[in-house]
Amino acid sequence: MASSSPPTRIDRYLPGLVTLKSYERSWLRGDLVAGVVLTALLIPAGMGYAEVAGLPPVTGLYATIIPLLAYAIVGPSRILVLGPDSSLAPIIAAAIIPLAAFDEERVALAGLLAIEVGIVLVIGGVLRLGFVTDLLSKPIRIGYLNGIALVVLLSQLPKLLGFSTEGDSALEEIIDFGRGIADGEIDGLSTAIGVACLTVILLLKLWRKTFPGVLIAVVGAIVVVAVFGWSDDIPVVGAMPRGLPTPALGGITVDDAISLIGPAIGIALIAFADTSVLSRTFAARAGTTVDGSQEMAAIGTANIATGFLSGFAISASSSRTPVAESSGAKTQLAPLVGALLIVVFIFVAPNITEYLPSSALAAVVITAALSLVDVRGVTALFRVSWVEGALSISAFLGVALLGVLQGILVAIGLSFIAFVNQAWRPYRTELGRVPGVRGYHDVTRHPNAERIEGILILRFDAPLFFANGGMFDDYVRSEVTRAHAAGHAVHTVILAAEPITDIDATAVDELVELDDYLTAHGITLIFAEMKDPVREQLARYQLSVDGHPRFDDSRFAPTTGAKVDEITGVWRGDLGPGHGT
Repeated sequence: MASSSPPTRIDRYLPGLVTLKSYERSWLRGDLVAGVVLTALLIPAGMGYAEVAGLPPVTGLYATIIPLLAYAIVGPSRILVLGPDSSLAPIIAAAIIPLAAFDEERVALAGLLAIEVGIVLVIGGVLRLGFVTDLLSKPIRIGYLNGIALVVLLSQLPKLLGFSTEGDSALEEIIDFGRGIADGEIDGLSTAIGVACLTVILLLKLWRKTFPGVLIAVVGAIVVVAVFGWSDDIPVVGAMPRGLPTPALGGITVDDAISLIGPAIGIALIAFADTSVLSRTFAARAGTTVDGSQEMAAIGTANIATGFLSGFAISASSSRTPVAESSGAKTQLAPLVGALLIVVFIFVAPNITEYLPSSALAAVVITAALSLVDVRGVTALFRVSWVEGALSISAFLGVALLGVLQGILVAIGLSFIAFVNQAWRPYRTELGRVPGVRGYHDVTRHPNAERIEGILILRFDAPLFFANGGMFDDYVRSEVTRAHAAGHAVHTVILAAEPITDIDATAVDELVELDDYLTAHGITLIFAEMKDPVREQLARYQLSVDGHPRFDDSRFAPTTGAKVDEITGVWRGDLGPGHGT
């Protein structure tokens, strides 16, 4: 094992140096093998996602090389593979294509967009805002990615069949696709090659996941086209330009920068959400941890670097990272090897892609898009909660019907609605004493629960705020009315307040109205197990009645059981104080 020294301040910001200092010779073989295997995926995937983004294929290689080099230096994860991503490419296309018609302009705008994405992420990392990715809840993300998969599939199916479409939305793409088929635009040779490649990739995924199906399909297509001389008969990718990536930001304006801010924020949110989940997953497998804010800043740095050098926005790859791990990768040397081999490809054999059919590249992208589809996830959501399932479907429809950029706003908006809905209509119940069981428990879950004479014990499982204060008031009143209608005279309402973590000004007003109502009916409101910060917050409102504190110490109890025992004059040592579930 290589000797290591205590980490310095520089090591903290450049984790790659720490890896270099502690690198073990036994890791080298695995990293080299994984790097070679990765290259077989990085080249076709990079070119394919560039086309989805509306950019020249070579920019996909640039957007692979630069981020891998940058992240190897500043990235906290040892195993993460960065590069163009199927979930980001459609967003990039939706952002830049309306602003530019020619490749040079699009490359410049894509670079600017990547820089803005990087700046957002770096600022987020410095301010330690990694938690913002929680804005995209699991149901929303599943629906959003299903929508992205549909968009990608619809954009690539025509290329698989040898023609193109110009639809701006999923619906228009479907119409154009159907019209193209009806008009006989299908190219038989392109279709045969594309379908063959798609079949090879999918079958090898099912049969032997360790086989490089993408490499076999792409190389096979190139060989067939070159041998039979079909490059002039079907759409091909064309030869790559020789040379390293260079700055290509000419012609951009302040208006361009302003118009791309919205898409940049959306891409940053999605890129980090995907990356953080992937990073934490692989770190856990290795028995390590990754700082989310440092990860955020590292992804931002990689985006800025590729934006300046003819690339476009990137994130961690959920398909290439597992390949690197399963191939024996131990450190970021594996992606570095992949990046260097791509450079070798650009200089030594760029003309090979002159024989690469566009339909073969479409097959590569389609297989990646299919991996985004999660029908089982949606089904599971509906099985657990129809609300979460409906939110997932709504996010999917937002992307499919309104567009990718609008779909981001729909997804975030739905996340907020889901949060408010959950807090607005939380679980609420009456508690009772279950014979032989400690504490007080939900009477709907325990039909044999006993109610305490003259006491109504209620629980409201959410913070009290403007959206649910009125509901809380109505709920308590309705329960009191129901108890009286059932012949149970209530003189005390005990609120098991442990789940209440906050009370805002609007909810306080509702609480005051509720207390007045209960007092008018000879009922005392008691708060049991209210957390000290919430109790202190309530005290800061300085509520009073006739010059006396409205909620003095007598209105608070350490536990539900303690207050019940105080009222009834009985200490039930066999059950103990407190309340349960």
